Amino acid sequence: MKTVIVVFSDPQSGTQEALGRVVNALFLAYELKEKNRDFDLVFQGTGVRWPAELAKPEHPGHALYEAVLDHIVACGGCADVFGAGAGLAPTGIELVRDKTIPGTTGVLDLSRHLDAGHTLVTF
Repeated sequence: MKTVIVVFSDPQSGTQEALGRVVNALFLAYELKEKNRDFDLVFQGTGVRWPAELAKPEHPGHALYEAVLDHIVACGGCADVFGAGAGLAPTGIELVRDKTIPGTTGVLDLSRHLDAGHTLVTF
């Protein structure tokens, strides 16, 4: 069974809660990878701002981020709406736009994971 870990928290909030959420998402992703489980780590909403922060070597979550980078995707429409496209570009993370939603350039469709019976865990 596939697990989809979704990060909505915003690094621009500057709170320990936001940092705790993303680090816990990275912990879960790392644990699933160690167990050879099928998973994606999705950055959605304002969460699309995280990869640019996590890519910085001095960030406390950097090593975990690097360890699971091959499982990370981000919402393309969210990146556009929240001005994260430029920060995501150098990360090489795939921007997913699989659902047309009016007023967007296309968003990552979480409902398709529910339709497939995947487990969603949100942070």
